[in-house]
Amino acid sequence: MSRKLLLANDHIPGIQSYEVYRSNGGYRSVEKALKTMSPDDVVEEVKKSGLRGRGGAGFPTGMKWSFLAKPEGVPRYLVCNADESEPGTFKDRYLMEHIPHILVEGMITSSFALGANTSYIYIRGEYFYVARIVEKAIAEAYANGWLGKNILGTGFNHDMYVQVGGGAYICGEETALLESLEGKRGNPRIKPPFPAIAGLYGCPTVVNNVETIAAVVPIVNDGGDEYAKIGIGRSTGTKLISASGNINKPGVYEIELGVPVEEFIFSDQYCGGIANGKRMKACVPGGSSVPILPDYLVCKTAAGEDRLMTYESLSDGGFATGSMLGSGGFIVYDENQCIVRNTWNFSRFYHHESCGQCSPCREGTGWMERVLHRLEKGMGNMSDIDLLVEVAKKIEGNTICPLGDAAAWPVAAAVRHFRHEFEHHVLHPDKVKDPKHGHREPIMPVKPQPVTA
Repeated sequence: MSRKLLLANDHIPGIQSYEVYRSNGGYRSVEKALKTMSPDDVVEEVKKSGLRGRGGAGFPTGMKWSFLAKPEGVPRYLVCNADESEPGTFKDRYLMEHIPHILVEGMITSSFALGANTSYIYIRGEYFYVARIVEKAIAEAYANGWLGKNILGTGFNHDMYVQVGGGAYICGEETALLESLEGKRGNPRIKPPFPAIAGLYGCPTVVNNVETIAAVVPIVNDGGDEYAKIGIGRSTGTKLISASGNINKPGVYEIELGVPVEEFIFSDQYCGGIANGKRMKACVPGGSSVPILPDYLVCKTAAGEDRLMTYESLSDGGFATGSMLGSGGFIVYDENQCIVRNTWNFSRFYHHESCGQCSPCREGTGWMERVLHRLEKGMGNMSDIDLLVEVAKKIEGNTICPLGDAAAWPVAAAVRHFRHEFEHHVLHPDKVKDPKHGHREPIMPVKPQPVTA
């Protein structure tokens, strides 16, 4: 069985409550950090652990913390990004809903390391009921002396607040989140300056994802070196994966990084294989913003090696033959799924969620949605397929925040690997006009044949 760190106690009845959480070892990391360690010691343990940001970017957490400016007389802030809005991703919701105290504990320990006396948990607007659960956990932490003045008699003061967002995907981008937290429209900021220098209210700020902050708890409890022993290479520790789509066992799984993708999809320990005995057609391994992989590249790299659930292995070969681990939103498609329809659905989302600040994203996402809709309804032509690629190229790398890239990559990858399916929509419009099924027969990926002399 794979080792669990964050979900080790999620099966215990009542673990959501303070009493049960505390009786099962909760808040040990706060005691250890505040009573036996300095803030720099905690940062050093996080660096040793090799923990990388679990929100999607995968940037080394300890390094990010070390960038935090520390001017005299200026407050510092820790902000938890719980604005989990990536389609296909629901791991943070599960963690906050079932084990909210691990987040609160991680926030206190991390704030001590950063010298932050105030922290905020910014929760997605659609997670309103989850916000109430987290607020209750915070109230319990206050009542038991883990928050407030002079925590554990150490002289460390800390206050924690929950802020519910307005339901905007763009606020998952850290600077847009900070703008929203300040009461402004959630538009991303131009960087530099980065939040570590001028973040919330113009003060040094660290923004971390829910899972990232929760992972600080076992790192401090067991030590960074022990955490680094889990996983493989630069992908250390465990990772929460949101598994959905045409699989037998959808849900949230905690895996040790390095598990083969084939094992994750087909073993009974995890996804349990493709539902209804069908064939796998494709997979989106890291949430809607990462490139899709056809079946022949899901479990094997282009070089024929086993594809692993790691940052490096999933991106092997770049976007031509790889993808990204991203936020861990693992979506599996069976043979009957229409790639054109699914790509159009993603494109609709990104067009709707664009803040409109950058012309390439504002206009380009609209064009991609319209062209994909035309193709999906059997009213497109061959030139539309190349037009999609050109529009995606115009968006990628030309926006203030990564939403433009997130909109462009899925479209470009879908055309790259499934051009024959887009062409099918043009050549056989009568077979794709059924709004319920899309295709009357399965269309599987076509593996490129090696060029021979």
